[in-house]
Amino acid sequence: MSVIVEKPYRFVPPHHGNGWPTWIQRLRLVDLYLRRKEGIIDYECRHWDRVGESLRQGHGILLAPNHCRYADPLVMGWPARELNQHVYAMASWHLFNKNRFESFAIQKMGAFSLFREGQDRQSLEAAMDILAKARRPLILFPEGTTNRTNDRLQTLLDGVSFIARTAARRRQKADGGKVVIHPVGIKYVFQGDIDQWADRALRKLETRLGWEDVDTSRLLPRVRRVAEALLSLQEIAHIGQVQSGSLHERREGLIEALLEPIERERGAAKPGAPVLNRVRTLRSRLLPLLMESADEPAKERLRRLLKKVDLAQKLDSYPEGYLSVPPVTDTRVLETIQRMQEDFLGRPDSSYPLKAILEAEEPIEVPAERAPRGQVDPIVTELEQQLLGLLERLQHEANVLDEPPPR
Repeated sequence: MSVIVEKPYRFVPPHHGNGWPTWIQRLRLVDLYLRRKEGIIDYECRHWDRVGESLRQGHGILLAPNHCRYADPLVMGWPARELNQHVYAMASWHLFNKNRFESFAIQKMGAFSLFREGQDRQSLEAAMDILAKARRPLILFPEGTTNRTNDRLQTLLDGVSFIARTAARRRQKADGGKVVIHPVGIKYVFQGDIDQWADRALRKLETRLGWEDVDTSRLLPRVRRVAEALLSLQEIAHIGQVQSGSLHERREGLIEALLEPIERERGAAKPGAPVLNRVRTLRSRLLPLLMESADEPAKERLRRLLKKVDLAQKLDSYPEGYLSVPPVTDTRVLETIQRMQEDFLGRPDSSYPLKAILEAEEPIEVPAERAPRGQVDPIVTELEQQLLGLLERLQHEANVLDEPPPR
């Protein structure tokens, strides 16, 4: 899904009324959408009494889930329903530009926009005001973007602690109240026959590759062959030849080949920085130029550069060992094939049954003091540890494959 919007940013404020979100919940419109578009047929909410207790105490509540699927903001409506409590959510600007219906719906459900490629003081102010006044819980995804990999966590952004600490200071000054963060683990569990679904999905990819009479006896080697083929096509397109080395080494090499020349040209080199941070930096430099330029050839070149940056982020979402380091589950196979479908065919197959599990942790109380300078904010460290613990527990909810992983 592209996050590039070629028009000037306009802040979309949250809808504060109760009528629209109440009717959307009563009519189960989100349930219908998730079933049809995302294949999510069931859900389970765990330990949301912890959030209920924070509500009863009148705290400003920040809900901080992991972000592995595009459906995450919508599935967070299920615990809100069980708590009988509407929520607000910070959402990327591009989500308000998909189509009129979806833009209207997510705004009426409490979402407001964030411009990720630049400073967005209005969005930050809206978030801090919601927490400081404890109007409703605020959903904020601390990874910042979808990683498409349920059992892995990306580096958390510092913005979550800045928003929370600033709101805590305002809250303390206003009425002595508290702001708390509840880490939330979201886990999707495949509910069908993975061999049957994967065979159908892989056949489509193999057909597009021009393959016939392939070995279908073992699932994991088959997935790996398709992954290697798709990577080879990208290597030939962007490097001119297939690289040597392991799949992981080749993927890392292609990411460098995509990003390093653009970083050198734009003076944006960040040696050793996570790929996602490098991607964010380049987008923040390229997108304003795209919107300001009146020269069509120059705009087309910027679009090509942004596509390379986007491809680097997609490649980074295939983590090393995801289908070889235990537990290798049917859900991991599903995710891997879906990523290949989206990257090669343009959209993933959603004809699968998923169950969403949403587990809330105990609250982290946010201090009103500013974060220590020159080090990672302890709030971010604690939040990261809690989320990693949740994902570690929840990964065992999926069915482990009987087939031994490839070496």
